[in-house]
Amino acid sequence: MPKINVLNVSGQNVGEIELNDSIFNIEVNEHVLYEAVKCQLANRRQGTQSTKTRAEVRGGGRKPWRQKGTGRARHGSTRSIIWVGGGVAFAPKPRDYSYSLPKKVRRLALKSALSSKVQDNEMIVVDEIAFEAPKTKEMMNLFKNVNSAKKTLVVTADNDVNVVKSVRNIEGANVCHVSTLNVYDILNCDSFIITKDAVKKVEEVYA
Repeated sequence: MPKINVLNVSGQNVGEIELNDSIFNIEVNEHVLYEAVKCQLANRRQGTQSTKTRAEVRGGGRKPWRQKGTGRARHGSTRSIIWVGGGVAFAPKPRDYSYSLPKKVRRLALKSALSSKVQDNEMIVVDEIAFEAPKTKEMMNLFKNVNSAKKTLVVTADNDVNVVKSVRNIEGANVCHVSTLNVYDILNCDSFIITKDAVKKVEEVYA
């Protein structure tokens, strides 16, 4: 089992933790990661785009000129797709882009993402993150003490409102808890800060 140091909010080493091999030390499957990220981004799309076809554009009912004898090309409507002010060919319409992946694929993708963070030395385990009130300054001090990168993801065991409010005003930082942990957020950060309790909870859910 891989071992990783546990730090406190001051950045001091207070011990170490053993990580589960089946979650944090598997062979990274890049294709599964690609599929998971593509699925997640597709599911975020609103799909509200809409433009008008030649049948929906107002006007164009009268033939612009007679069919033959003018020396010009024949046209039946000023709302043809080749006319200025005309309709759009194959116009995009509102649609649902979302789709789902098999449960085993989703789990493998999450495990691959977590393992990649351990293998790249981008995972930082903190013994506890607890604030009595939302304090952005204290969270920034924590980032500085543990030498986190600008793009940082903070993962807690449960939804801690004070932690969420302390992180949300920091540029490049994001926060989630174990139940909302996802592949895109993990891969999109350069430093992955997770509490000791969150590690145990991840192992309980995905082992």
